[in-house]
Parts: sequence; C-alpha cells; structure tokens
Amino acid sequence: MSIIYNLSIFLYTLSIRIAALWNIKARKWAEGRKNIFEEIKSKISQGDKIAWFHCSSLGEFEQARPVMEEFRKRKPEYKILLTFFSPSGYEVQKNYPGADYIFYLPADTAANAKRFVSTVKPVLAVFSKYDFWFNYLKELEANNIPVVVFSAVFRNEQYFFKIYGFWFLNILSGIDVFFVQDDKSRKLLKRAGIGNAVVSGDTRYDRVMQNAAIAKQFPLVEKFRDENKIIMIAGSTWKEDEHILFQLVSKRKGDMSMRKHEVKLILAPHETDASRIKKIVSELEDFELSYTLFSQADEQNVKNSDVLVIDSIGLLSQLYQYGDVAYLGGGFGKGIHNILEPAAFSLPVIFGPEYKKFIEAVEMVNLSMAFSIEKYFNLNSKITDLFFHQEKIISIRKRISEYMQRKTGATQVVVSGLEKLLSNNN
Repeated sequence: MSIIYNLSIFLYTLSIRIAALWNIKARKWAEGRKNIFEEIKSKISQGDKIAWFHCSSLGEFEQARPVMEEFRKRKPEYKILLTFFSPSGYEVQKNYPGADYIFYLPADTAANAKRFVSTVKPVLAVFSKYDFWFNYLKELEANNIPVVVFSAVFRNEQYFFKIYGFWFLNILSGIDVFFVQDDKSRKLLKRAGIGNAVVSGDTRYDRVMQNAAIAKQFPLVEKFRDENKIIMIAGSTWKEDEHILFQLVSKRKGDMSMRKHEVKLILAPHETDASRIKKIVSELEDFELSYTLFSQADEQNVKNSDVLVIDSIGLLSQLYQYGDVAYLGGGFGKGIHNILEPAAFSLPVIFGPEYKKFIEAVEMVNLSMAFSIEKYFNLNSKITDLFFHQEKIISIRKRISEYMQRKTGATQVVVSGLEKLLSNNN
C-alpha cells in the first residue's frame, strides 16, 4: 500500500506540472514550490520554537485562524508556521499577519517530508479538518513530534474505513489527538481502534461569529435595501442557482398578488471573472431585470435596481448583514457554500438538494432553520411561507441566533489541548 500511495503522489505531482502549461491554478501550485526548501531555510531562524499549522485551502484556513490567534495569545513564545496545499488558500492569505512564516507545503514524498521536518524542526504539528499527508505524518511520529487534527469529521464511506483502509488507519493511529466535530466521528474512530478523539465542535462557528461582530459597513448596499421588499443574499452561486433566482425576482416583480413580497437580490457568484459576469448580465437582461454591478454602483443606480451583482471577491461574508434571507449556491452541484456565514447574522438559509455532507446544514434543516429546495416552485413557495407571517421569520431568526451561540467555544477546547500536549512534551 505504501508503494501505491507514493506512486499516486508521484503521478499527481507530475500531472499538476503538465497541467501548469495551460492552467493558471496548476502553474501557481508548481511555481510556488520551486526552490521551496531554500526559501524555508533562508527565512526560518535557528532556535525558533515553531508550531506548524497546515491548511488545505481557504476554508480550512478559516477554521484554523481562531485557533492560531488564540494560540498566539496564550503562547507568544512560539513562532507560527502556516502551510497551504492549494493556491486558492496560499495566494489569498500569503500575507496573513497572524503567522510568522507562510509557505506552500512541498509534495508529500518521503524525501520531502524528511527534509521539511528536519529543516523546520516543529515542536507541534496541527492540521485543520483533514488533508492527511501520510509521509509527513510518519516522519512527525518518527521524530516524536506531537500531532493534532481539529474540526475533523469522519464518515463511514471514507476510505479509512474500507477493507483496504488498514494502512491508512495505522498511520492515523500515530496522531496524538483528534478534536472532532461530532460524536458520530468519535464513535467511528473508536470502532476503528482509534480512541484518542475528543468532541470539541467546529472552530468555524467561532470564526464566523467573530467576523459578524466586526463586519464592515457598505453604504451603497444599504442604499440598495428597500424596507418594503424582501432582501435575499445569494452567495457563491452557479448557473443553475441563478436561473431559479432570476425567475423568483422576475415573477414576483410582475405579479400584483405578490406586491408585499417582492424580492430584491444581492448576487455574489462563485466566479467573478469578466466572462462569467457577462453571462450573468445577459441572463438578467433576458429576464428584463434591472441590475447594477457593485464595481459600477452609485447611490442612484443601486437604489433603482432589482439585482445587485457583486463582481469582486472577499465581501460575501460581510454582506449577509443586509439580508432578510440567504440562498447558498452549489446545492445543484457538488455541495453548498458555507452555511455558517449567513447563520452568523441569524438568517434563514435556502439551498439545493446537495447538502447532506455538511453536518451543520443537516442539523439546521432538521431544526427548520434552513430549507432545501428541488426547483423554482419550491423556492417560491418557501419564500411565501417564510414571510407571509412576520412572527414566523422573527422566531426562526431567534432560534438561529441561539443555535450559533450554543455552537461556539471549540477554539478554547482545541487550544487548551495544544497547551496540554506541549506541557507533557517539555
């Protein structure tokens, strides 16, 4: 199995380097790792006590951020080294001030793992959610460096728990502590012979609540609002989502029976390149909807628009503060966007049918605080149901607020665990 794993790493790395000839993301992945060891060696000071945090991409970074920041408060004598696997994480956060060193993680070969660990000499390794690189884990264990995984989720269908997964489980057994999101994950690990899991919850709850508390104000978005209309914030949308959203706005705009429940839409698409925005604009025009691009907005045009298109990245998590209801994209594809960002502002959330991989989405659906739809008809009915009686939406928002407050606190549990590990290894 070790031979198969290492061969797969070789083939994966080779395929990325070939794809780099035409694919921008692959090119950044490859170029970011050129001379990476020389860069690491030149920047890290000998004698530093380094706590190494690894994130696959941007989503995992958002889980790790409150942990790193709390760890720095409690343990300022340690330097924080942050690594990313994906360019979508590294390129956005390469200047993050909460870490002392930020690098791409070299590919998971045995030689790279050995060289990385011997160069960095971390006193602690912390992995956000998943991204289990087995050569690195083996090398850390061989050097008696404590390893922690936090905000982890395990499911029966994962390869660790298949007939052929014994090799992977054996390596995972070398991890010192798993801080898992739910008791199902703890029990699954225990049945597989791994008994060192602690239910801590998900640190993303802490992160989104922090973000909501310090959300930036956007005066032009405030101008877009209309107290007589429902403001829907649609986040990380794809074509399938947008078609039914534009139907909703268009049908309600033209239906006199819906005058009290017309919808104004703030649309933040998953991709914001020029060609994608052009297609969105074309469909808006087909539906005869007035629109403004955020990059071109002024007080007059934004106020008179049916749809405000957010044609830049990095704003969505703060824009939910202006909504009455949220719609999450991706539910007609591989899976929904981050449900916790709108929930941090106590918004009821609607999305397509692909959401069951996400614990928080399943919980919120079961608690009637989030709602899954199959098509336009379901979306239209749900909006009517939610807003026909104002007391219903007030009740839902109150329950979401209470739910989010109950879920915070994972960061404190994880960092206390890190402190205990460090104390035991000194």
